[in-house]
Formats: sequence, C-alpha cells, structure tokens
Amino acid sequence: MANNYGPPAGSAEESFGKILNTEFKTFRDELFISSKAGYDMWPGPYGEFGSRKYLISSCDQSLKRLGLDYVDLFYSHRFDPETPLEETMGALDYIVRSGRALYIGISSYNSLRTREAIAILQDLGTPCLIHQPSYSLINRWVERDGLKDTLIELGVGLIAFSPLAQGMLTNKYLDGVVSKDSRAAQGKSLEKKMLSDSALGKIRILNDIAASRKQSLAQMAIAWILRDDKTTSALIGASKPEQVIDCVGALNNMSFSKSELNQIDEVATDEDINLWALSSIS
Repeated sequence: MANNYGPPAGSAEESFGKILNTEFKTFRDELFISSKAGYDMWPGPYGEFGSRKYLISSCDQSLKRLGLDYVDLFYSHRFDPETPLEETMGALDYIVRSGRALYIGISSYNSLRTREAIAILQDLGTPCLIHQPSYSLINRWVERDGLKDTLIELGVGLIAFSPLAQGMLTNKYLDGVVSKDSRAAQGKSLEKKMLSDSALGKIRILNDIAASRKQSLAQMAIAWILRDDKTTSALIGASKPEQVIDCVGALNNMSFSKSELNQIDEVATDEDINLWALSSIS
C-alpha cells in the first residue's frame, strides 16, 4: 500500500484497516504489512516527496487509517531531488527507532541513489531491507541501470512492482481493443498511446511463447521476473479473484530454457513505459 492510493487518497489504507480489524485482527503477528510515502498527498510544500516532516506525518496518518500501532515495513516511495538524502534516510531511521515501523525500504531509486541511501542508513544503524522498483519484460530499466546487481552486492531484496506492465502483459489488450473497465480506458497508470502497434506486436509474440510453455502471458511474465535469485518477489495488482488465481499459476512452470530466454530477449524490449522514470533518476 501507499498513503495516496485511492481514490481518494488514503482510502486504500482505510479499506484495508477495516478488513484487517473485522477479518484478520487475530492474525496481526503473522501478517507483514507495509506502506509508502512520497507522492502527492495534500497541498502545500510538505505534501509530497521526501522531507522529514512529510515522511513522519505521512507515517502517522497511515497508522491511523490502518488502525495499527506500527507497520512492518515503511518505504520512501520515490527519490526527492530537492531534499538531502541524509534528511530522507534520517526520517526513515527515526520512524523505525520510534516504533512506527520495524523495517524500512526505498522505491524507484536508481543504482547511484540506492548506493548513497544505503550507505547513509548503514551509518545510522538501520539497514534497508527492500527496494521496490518497476520491472517487467517490457520495462527493463533496472537491468540497464545495474540496479539488480547493485542490490545483490549490497544484500538488499528486490520486489518488482508492475510486473505485468499495468496489464499490458496479460490477454487484455492482445486484440488491440481497449475495454471501458481497463486501466488504459480509465487513465489509471496506463495511457492508450502506450498500446502502440510496435508494443502490441511484441506482446503478441510473447503470448505465443507463453502458450508454447502452456502458460498464460501473465504467468510467463511473472515467472520471468522470478527466474533468478536476484528478485525476491513480484507484486501484482489484481482487481478480480480469477486474476489472482491465474497469476499464482505461474508457480507451475518457473524454469526457462536458454532457447526460451533468447526468444524472449529478441522481442521483450523496453517500450518506454517506465511511468516512474522521473523518480528513478537523479
């Protein structure tokens, strides 16, 4: 989760808090709950990014909406070019030391900023547990940037978000039709212009490769993300139960032959859909 997930902002945490209280309260100690702060939450100079005031205030507000005394993990949602990293990391350190979170993480930081942030955290004595970047078959900036290798070197986990490229790596757009209930039609993190003829052509080839593996395109995309030990986990944004079931089916075939990986690499190129590019560069 994140503080600004909705709409309106904050409603995702409120909804989860209600479900947690009515259905899963007795399992709290078996649940690993996280939230983030970094994007627009309220108007004014302290309503977004990575200042100490924004991060600590956001964490306090998130805890109220969730109905929790602490979250297990709290992220800096994006790099703030206007705030010294020492201030942002110092705020995360304080959040842990004050009992608001057990662990901290960062999201969408490039390799350079990741190294700088983790060095600061190590000096403070509160290590970074997880990095959460966008990563998919057609959004491979973490490879070009060297982030995957950086995280392995530093001993930090990688949880890929948007492994299905906001629905592009599913059967939803294969025929080129944008349904009314899709992200592209509603402007939810995916613009119609991203469904270019070039992108869809490559996605259809990937779908054929998935079919030869007896997988759906979504299943292959998730299996590919998890194909090596450089990726800890993958986040899915399912809106229907059947989508969850389909994604979990990726576990039935997690191995790739060298030939399959070569076929995938020939067509699975970055289609400039890294929607978070501005927050992953300095």
